Amino acid sequence: MDPTLVLAPLVNALWWLIPLALLGALLKSSRVKGIVGEHLVRWALRLRLDRATYRAVHDLTLPTPDGATQIDHVVVSRYGIFVIETKNMKGWIFGGERQAQWTQKIYRHTIRFQNPLLQNYKHVKALQALLDVPPETIHSVVTFVGDSRFKTPIPENVTQGTRFIRFIRSFREPVFSDAAVEAVLQRIAGGRLKPGSANHRAHVRRLETRADPLAERRCPKCGSPLILRTVKTGPRAGDRFWGCSRYPKCRVMQPLG
Repeated sequence: MDPTLVLAPLVNALWWLIPLALLGALLKSSRVKGIVGEHLVRWALRLRLDRATYRAVHDLTLPTPDGATQIDHVVVSRYGIFVIETKNMKGWIFGGERQAQWTQKIYRHTIRFQNPLLQNYKHVKALQALLDVPPETIHSVVTFVGDSRFKTPIPENVTQGTRFIRFIRSFREPVFSDAAVEAVLQRIAGGRLKPGSANHRAHVRRLETRADPLAERRCPKCGSPLILRTVKTGPRAGDRFWGCSRYPKCRVMQPLG
């Protein structure tokens, strides 16, 4: 028997499996998962909120003293401004409001990631600086999409699935006039950095720098260099952290890593 007659069907099957394997690997990448999660939130906003009342802005990049920051979604309404951070994750999620890092557990695998509330805090402050509105009118919202479950008590502004819609709707007291809403949208349009590959690459480089615990970085509040400091006393004595070089005038601190 000619062996090619036996091998030919197997080779043909493998040619189909290769692109499927590549597609599966692509869908598992953090970049693609992030894009999918953001589009799910975008569709939920479009379908579940009245677009005349709640005006959404997506993929917003704003300048900051240490470079720039990218915001997934901003919803502007008479009832307030909602800054939404999206996390497309699965597994069990452990974390607290003031913890520097949260934990994702998938079976025996443990992954630590930045507290999304602290991550979104920078987004809120950047938007507040641009708009110059009272801080109580801007609300931080974190939404987890994907098959994840919270295993520790979570603040009400951290939600799963489309529950962030309910959180946004819970604000019923008007804080802006219709004219003020339009003014906010105009300021955002005028203050945002132009979308494009160059800004995206710069944003990715900044994220890579933040992932390196010893990389040089600047204060997100005043733009001064951050320097490595060591806790002198207390239960965390010996721990290192990043502190603003203008201390005590600026008291910004960041965890190491």
